[in-house]
Parts: sequence; C-alpha cells; structure tokens
Amino acid sequence: MELTLLGTGAPEGLPRPHCPCAACATARGALARAATALLVDGAVLLDLTPGAALAAARAGHSLTGVRQVLLTHPHDGPPVELPAGLPTAGRVADGRVLTLISGHRVRAVPMDSPGTGYEVTAPGGERLLYLPPGGAPAGLPTGNGNGDSAGGTGRAGGRSARDAAPAPYDMLVADVVGRPDALARLRAAGSVGPTTDVIAVHIGHDVPPGEELDRRLAAAGARAVPDGTTLTVGEYHAVPDLPRRTLVTGGARSGKSLEAERRLAAFPGVLYVATGGARDGDPEWRARISTHRDRRPGSWRTAETCDLVPLLDGGGPPLLIDCLSLWLTDAMDRVGAWDDETWAAGGEEALRERTARLAGAVRATRRTVVLVTNEAGSGVVPATASGRRFRDELGRLNAAVAAECEHVLLVVAGQALTLRG
Repeated sequence: MELTLLGTGAPEGLPRPHCPCAACATARGALARAATALLVDGAVLLDLTPGAALAAARAGHSLTGVRQVLLTHPHDGPPVELPAGLPTAGRVADGRVLTLISGHRVRAVPMDSPGTGYEVTAPGGERLLYLPPGGAPAGLPTGNGNGDSAGGTGRAGGRSARDAAPAPYDMLVADVVGRPDALARLRAAGSVGPTTDVIAVHIGHDVPPGEELDRRLAAAGARAVPDGTTLTVGEYHAVPDLPRRTLVTGGARSGKSLEAERRLAAFPGVLYVATGGARDGDPEWRARISTHRDRRPGSWRTAETCDLVPLLDGGGPPLLIDCLSLWLTDAMDRVGAWDDETWAAGGEEALRERTARLAGAVRATRRTVVLVTNEAGSGVVPATASGRRFRDELGRLNAAVAAECEHVLLVVAGQALTLRG
C-alpha cells in the first residue's frame, strides 16, 4: 500500500496565518506544512484540503483515480472546492465498513472527541490507521501492549480465530504531538507494536519545527516527514531507537519535570515515583504536587517512596522517578549526614554506599526509566557546611547516575539540550 502525505500540518497549517509566535516565524520553506491530507494508492483520499490537487501533482500523483473521499473532522473556515471528477466528500458512521472497487477495505473508527478515524486495509493485507486532529480511538480494550488485543486481522494462538489477538497496524498516522495518550492507548491495546511505523501529522505551532520536533517525536517512537512524501505501508523502516535509561537535569522551574513527563506520555502504564512524600501541613508543597498530578495522564500510577532499588531491580512498566535530589535528602537524613561529627564518624561512608547501590541498580535495571534531578552546583555557594555538603553529594550522585544512562538532557529555560544520546 502506497501512502502519499499531501499535507502534514494542523488544520490551520504551519505557519498559521498572521500568527506572530516563534514557531510560526521559523516554519518556512521545507519546515512549512499544509493541512493534513492522505492519498492511499491513488484510490482513497483521506481529508480534502485546499490545494489537494496541486499538492498531489507536486508529489507526482493525480487525483483522477480517487474512488472515495473521506473526512475525519469538521472542516472550519472557507469551503474547500471539490476538484472536478472527485466523488463527494463525507464522513462515515462509526463502525461502518466500506469495500471499494479498488479492493481496499475502509472501517470508520469511533473517536473520544468529535471526528472519525479510518482503518484502511489494502488488497495485500497491509493495514493503516489514520486518526483526526486531537483524536484518540474510543473503547479500546486493555491488552498487554504486545499485540494481544485490539486491531484487525487476528492471529490464532491456542484460541479460535474469532477470539485471536489482532496484529498491530503496519502504520499509524496520528496527532502524536497533541494526543500522545492516543499512542499510549494503542500500545496498551496491542494495536501499535515495536514494528509499527508511527507518523506524526496535524503538526501545528505547539512545538518548534525542525530538530526540537524531531527530538520530541523520537522520544515517543514516532517521526515526521515533509509534505509530499510517499511511504510504503508495511515496508520495513527503522523506528526511532528509544533510550531505556534517561536522566533529565536542570535548575529550579527549568521545565525538567515536564520534559521527563513528555518522554513517557506516549507509553501506557507508567509508574510515577514521587520521592518527596506528602509533607503534611505544607500547603505550598501540596500545590506543587497537585500541579504535577493534574498534568500527568490518568492511566499513570503513583508511588511515594525513596526505596528505589527494589523498583529498579524488578520488572514492569516504565518508571518516572522525580526526583533524585529529594532521594538524596532522605538518604542524608537516614545516615545523619547533616551533622559534622556523624558525617566524619561513618556517615560519609554510609551515604556513598547508598548512592553506589542506586547507581548500580540503574545500571542493572531492565525497565525503561526516566530520572529527574536538580543541577545545584551552578548557583550561589551555600552559606553552611551542610548546604555545601548536599551540593557536593548531589553533584557526585548526578555524575554517577548519568554514567549509567544512555540519554542525558539538561533543561534550561524550558529548552532541552542533549548532553548524551
């Protein structure tokens, strides 16, 4: 199945008309994107956008062979002119299946927001799922994330063909930037597997174009392609190599926690490990915790603990540990490291043993893990010996953990700089 992306942008395009933002200001030339529209084998047009015929011609295709024009979402703004010879554009009722004269089978997939998704199966069996902007499939079953539920053509494995687990889609074309949770749901249901080629579309000005967009998509196991690109569905393509261990560091309010959360937003069942505890009687701390909790996906679980080694040693879903500086505070409390005499009498050795065990657990873990820490050595020198001790030990801890991570990021003013990976 051959797929040509006539456009890959948000409904307003990129840059948005008359928008003064920095992302739109830099979205010029090859970084500009027309509203998303897909041409499948020259026979099916998914979403009719302004200039579709010209975009097809630029990509070396024609719309004269199109047998079906399907819309995924309400198209606001001026009416789009239907090129001569094309069938009337429209949306299909949820669950309805169309079998086209070209041999393609199209099923309308219900969404959790206004719009319709389309599953397209080629005569050769290749399967594509296309989702509208801001949409995620509704009513997905929860599988094990390995293709054991949800999708299309099933594979029998000790069960009847009717109950067999469906294979993952060969390609997913979706709003990865706006709805990373849709990708997480599809992974949990087994509809997206390790070999699924995930293509991001409906790209707007929420993420600066170019390297920053590519970096964020790669963290989700997805990629973007320029307008006019033709892809072969089912053809092998190396998916982005996802780092298993990532350390995110930065100063106060730099955006490091948000960056860490973004890195796992497209994956199901994440366990968020909060090392700071509840701190009863501290309203400012409760407000901080509430802000973090409100922006996390509802499917994530939370554990409040500083006992990180058993979590890293065990198996299970990805871990997001936030943060190592609070873990260090607890560790220093436990060994009496704040007191000079206790520190000299064995506290220092006890703390080093704890940090070495943690770094060793990060090295040995088989889980995907993202760790957050603070960069505390670039500011004012603490006025007390205990403050300087904490600063120094945090620097040592960060260096030890970073040495065990494939990917290390420094977040400054909300911008992530890659230090490793």
